[in-house]
Amino acid sequence: MDSALSALIAELPEGTVVTDPDILASYRQDRAADPAAGTPLAVVRPLRTEEVQSVMRWATANHVPVVPRGAGSGLSGGATALDGGIVLSTERMRDIAVDPVTRTAVTQPGLFNAEVKKAVAEYGLWYPPDPSSYEICSIGGNIATNAGGLCCVKYGVTSDYVLGMQVVLADGTAVRLGGPRLKDVAGLSLTKLFVGSEGTLGIVTEVTLKLLPAQYRGCTVVASFDSVSAAADAVVTITGKIRPSMLEFMDAVAINAVEDKLKMGLDRDAAAMMVAASDDRGAAGREDAEFMARVFTEHGATEVFSTDDPDEGEAFIAARRFAIPAVEAKGSLLLEDVGVPLPALADLVSGIEKIAAQHGLLISVIAHAGDGNTHPLIVFDPSDAAMTERANTAFGEIMDLAVGLGGTITGEHGVGRMKLPWLAGYLGPEVMELNRRIKTALDPDGILNPGAGI
Repeated sequence: MDSALSALIAELPEGTVVTDPDILASYRQDRAADPAAGTPLAVVRPLRTEEVQSVMRWATANHVPVVPRGAGSGLSGGATALDGGIVLSTERMRDIAVDPVTRTAVTQPGLFNAEVKKAVAEYGLWYPPDPSSYEICSIGGNIATNAGGLCCVKYGVTSDYVLGMQVVLADGTAVRLGGPRLKDVAGLSLTKLFVGSEGTLGIVTEVTLKLLPAQYRGCTVVASFDSVSAAADAVVTITGKIRPSMLEFMDAVAINAVEDKLKMGLDRDAAAMMVAASDDRGAAGREDAEFMARVFTEHGATEVFSTDDPDEGEAFIAARRFAIPAVEAKGSLLLEDVGVPLPALADLVSGIEKIAAQHGLLISVIAHAGDGNTHPLIVFDPSDAAMTERANTAFGEIMDLAVGLGGTITGEHGVGRMKLPWLAGYLGPEVMELNRRIKTALDPDGILNPGAGI
């Protein structure tokens, strides 16, 4: 293998292949911190599609697994390294070109979500998908997991904005799918197939994104509740009438964790806090804000605050974005990503509270409440074997609870390796077999991110 790797090093530009043990160690895990992570043979950091093709041709010839990696911000272990494999990092693939006429951007996968937003904003345009980690997650990673975020209740998820892509397949073949056209139904929808495939079907080296006119900074409504079920009921009432641009939930643990860090004057006694927004202009936006404030009040909110000041509104939105790192300050996290139909949201949150109590764990729940996608955060000490076992048990029980309520084991973080044991049970044997057939057709040797996603 040393001689084979030498051949790959010789084929690629100097510095593309890294074998330094200290550097390899930093690529073993993504943010999920999978304890089962292996040590890769090498890390490859290409600049161009042709270099990715060379890597995949070499990997196929030598039967070496390849784990694609974006910024390493993934929360399900999708970029966990494998012993003797290659980690292919797209971090240096950072070109972008914006076309304001067609309202599209053609970008390589290494740019951060925030960098794409900034680049298109110079043309008065907006890229809507906005994970809470938008400042540190890459577009390639967003595509791999079909990321959503705070605005997806109104604007949808990553797949709604991918018009085309270039993909390198397992054997090194590069194909172009779609393009800068808003309507194109020729052939199967292969672009959609690759979005959310977690690097198991091919490596995306270029993507064409649909853009929208710049978002209007409208009204923000914040409400505190002494009952989680009341807050959840308010969500159902609101989404049954309007489409807010944001409808977010934080439980008591998250509220207090954020207040510990940001000192914003949040209500520490509240059981839940909702952060809602409307980005409609003029009277329509004000009417939506007034409606949401009224619904919150009618559902028993103890305090309701509404503002059309963009900076005030952004402060509360930033508090919601900060919830995960704030809770993480209390200990290591096992991060969930389960979703349920909106009417079941209250049952999911109350069920998670029972699981936390049963196992003696601190579990916080934050949520993109407007679409039922929740992020339970299990706090534990990995050096405590008994607590770690309880945390892992709770992790599985939360997924079982969500599925039992008609939900899903992942809404936007992906299956990765952390959730793979639950995938077959969720999909069922027929759908699981269909997934495997597609995987085998595109990656017959099984070298693309084996053990993740499928």
